[in-house]
Amino acid sequence: MVHEISPLDLQARLAGENPPLVLDVREGWERAIAALSGTLDIPMGELAARLGEVPRERDVVVMCRSGGRSLRVAAYLDAQGYRVANLTGGILAWGQDVDPTLEPY
Repeated sequence: MVHEISPLDLQARLAGENPPLVLDVREGWERAIAALSGTLDIPMGELAARLGEVPRERDVVVMCRSGGRSLRVAAYLDAQGYRVANLTGGILAWGQDVDPTLEPY
């Protein structure tokens, strides 16, 4: 079972010690509209080929637009042995709860 993390909980974790890596699995055109800084950007369709770029020693939070793609990716990473969580509601929820300056799309 994949763990979920809310935008507010992720915001707190990012400000704390040992912040998780945020893996953004959206396409480049989506990140051009609204993005978080400091993310590892690997589109969902490229993840299997680029799995070595995702560090195993860190907690990973996967995000997408609304949480569906990232949930599938988080389940895949969980099966590969990663410590992983899904950002509930994706960048849309982040924009609502944390940063209203982000443009919804």
